[in-house]
Order: sequence, then structure tokens, then C-alpha cells
Amino acid sequence: MQNRRALLAAATLAALPLAGRAQPLPLPPGRPAQPGGHTPAAPRPQQHQAAEPHREPTPFERFLAGVGEEAKRAGVSQATLSAAFRGIAPLPRVLELDSRQPEFTLTWEQYRDRVVPQARQENGRRQFQQNRALLDAISTRFGVAPQLPVAIWGMETNFGGNTGGFYVIEALATLAYEGRRKEFFRRELIAALKILHAGHVPLSHMKGSWAGAMGQPQFMPTSFERYAVDFDGDGHRNIWDSRADALGSIANYLARSGWRPGEPWMREVTLPAGFDLEQTGREKKRPAQEWLNAGVRSLDGGSIPALECAVLVPDAPNGPSRQSFLVFANFEAIRKYNPSNFYTLGVGMLAEAVG
Repeated sequence: MQNRRALLAAATLAALPLAGRAQPLPLPPGRPAQPGGHTPAAPRPQQHQAAEPHREPTPFERFLAGVGEEAKRAGVSQATLSAAFRGIAPLPRVLELDSRQPEFTLTWEQYRDRVVPQARQENGRRQFQQNRALLDAISTRFGVAPQLPVAIWGMETNFGGNTGGFYVIEALATLAYEGRRKEFFRRELIAALKILHAGHVPLSHMKGSWAGAMGQPQFMPTSFERYAVDFDGDGHRNIWDSRADALGSIANYLARSGWRPGEPWMREVTLPAGFDLEQTGREKKRPAQEWLNAGVRSLDGGSIPALECAVLVPDAPNGPSRQSFLVFANFEAIRKYNPSNFYTLGVGMLAEAVG
């Protein structure tokens, strides 16, 4: 991705004022007001009803109260805060995932076969054809090749089939409270609350990854603020439920990341025997003619555009793969979605496969 590639007892809101809330908003999914899903009626006033004992707010409640004050200064209503924070608590699973230190041990071929299998290519071709009119309209508006939104859509959420099951507010609150990058996730949490306040998505639909990446394009909330678009014209930027908004937002992200209309993103090539791998790397750009003079050739025998480009050998120099590529300026635009060469090559290959 992007620039792709992330709590509380039942009385969470004890420290938050409830004034100004006309009526409660829907609860987050799976969080009934009490067993059975029924909200208890308010007790009738009694002449000698005992006052509830005073209870000090928990540290997490105090944290939420502070976030709430900051969010209100950013324009978020108390009603939105009350609904968003109701019943949430730190999620141990989110903290477990945040603390993991993944080891990237896959070779390029292993990664490629995992993320661009034949089944995903075939599904991508179907999605490309079924949404061709929409994709052409998006391409006309943003100048991005229509294959690219489909490819990123496929890589991020398997064409919308796996958008994540975490309640975004709860996941972000967990990370902002006790994750490794508290300030980063606090900013994301405030941005997510602003999205809810603006009504772009119902609270019950605001789901995503454990790190708060949301919807079909897996945007973080601050990326949503910068790049999400209302392509279907209904007044909401709904990247969860609107395919037009999701694909249009991906295209807008690429366009604003430096996409050059009409130019390629990469070409698979062959290298001459004895080619010096020290010359490879996406930063080592040269005019295409210099690579041709050095014996680099397009794998399919086609012409190579006379543009600046670099030779990229995915696993070089420690065990070069059997594939080599010329990568162009648009490769860098894709890479801003997720700063991984493997990811960007996967998107590029899927884009070529679908259209």
C-alpha cells in the first residue's frame, strides 16, 4: 500500500459528558446494551432512591475523555463520540498483532505465487470486464490506467471480499492507548471520528484491519481524508459499500502520487549474460536506450518506451530471481500505496493479467 501498505469496561463513557445527545446512535456490531440486546428502561424516580456510589474513571476512560475533547475541537459532535466509544475496550488481539516483528523470508517467486495466483488473475479479469464502464469513467477523470485500481483492489481485499473484521474505532483506540506508535494512531483515531461525524459510513459498517486500514481500498483514516472521493455522487465517500467510491479513491490516490497518464509502469525483460547486478535497483534510473545498448531486451520482444527507467531484479544481489523488470515513473506512483518492491511488482503483474 500505500503511503498503502495499523478499549474499556462497559462504563467507558463515565468520564465523557452526554449533554447534547438527542438520541443514542447505533451500537457497534456485537456490542448490545446488555445481555439479550435490550436497553433497560430508566428507573422511575423514587422519593428515597439511593444515590449511585461514586466511581473513579479508569485510565482508559480518562484517555478516551482526552481524545473526545481533542475530537470536539476538530468539530466532532458529542453524539458521535458517545456512540463511537460506547462499550469499547482495549483489544488484546490488536496489541498482539502490533507487537509481532514479521520476518520477510519469502523469495520473490514465493510471494508472487501467493499474491498473484491464477485464481486471482481470473477473478480480476472478470471484475475488470464487469466494471469496465465504471473503470473507463474513473480513468477518464483521473488519467490512471483502468487496470490499476482493479489490481490494487484485488491485492488489498481480494476485490472487496476481505475488508477486515475489527471495529476501526476500537482498534485505533487500543493502539493509541498502549500500542508502539501512540501518537500516530491517536491522529488516525481523531481522523476516524471525523469520518463518522461527517456521515460517510454508518458506525456499524466502519470495519477494517487490526491497524485501522479501512474498506475496500484499505485506507488509513488520514489517507481517507486526503484521497477518498465520492465518485457515485451520493454525497458520501463510502469506500466500504460503494464500489465506485472505492475504485475512484484508489485512482485518485495514484493520480495524486505522481501517476503519468499514458506511460507504462513496468516491463519484464531479459538481461545479457554477465550483467552487473550492481547496476540494478529502482533508484538507478537511466534513459531506456542505455539499457538497450547494454543488452537489456523486452521479454515479449516488444519495444521499450524511450523513457527513464531502472532495472529491478527482485531478489538481487542475494540470489537473483528468474525474473527481471524495467520499472518506470509510474512504478514509483504505485509504490507510494505500499512501499514494498514485491507488493508493487505484484500489483503491476496483476494489472497486466486483468486487462
